[in-house]
Amino acid sequence: MIEIDGSILEGGGQILRSAVSLSALTSIPVKITKIRAKRENPGLQAQHIASIEAVAELVDATVVGLQGGSRTIEFYPKKTRSGSFNIDVGTAGSVTLVLQALTPVACFSPNEVTFVVVASLGNEPKRIQPKFAMGSWNCIF
Repeated sequence: MIEIDGSILEGGGQILRSAVSLSALTSIPVKITKIRAKRENPGLQAQHIASIEAVAELVDATVVGLQGGSRTIEFYPKKTRSGSFNIDVGTAGSVTLVLQALTPVACFSPNEVTFVVVASLGNEPKRIQPKFAMGSWNCIF
């Protein structure tokens, strides 16, 4: 297991999203501590939880400590899956940041991955339906 100090550099959610995404891609478990330690409201927020849950579903991962305000999580990825997934951010949290964690993993899925992202923006939920298929979409990082 790789352990990462989530307070390094800007100490926000970027290191969390990157670590979970890379853990899923490499199948190496990761423990992230001091999550968002440099933020006014530290710990996991709704969009961070949605990001981690989405990646966890895609790689059938077990996640320890995944709750609002948590400052430590452990992510144990398994095999990357294909299929259709629904992600509910639940708040006006950044949908693009959820996609940032999910997209690299979806690109390396063995077959097509489709996901629907829903976020409450005001009184009406907004839906985004990206579709990734390695045969018809090139992933360039």
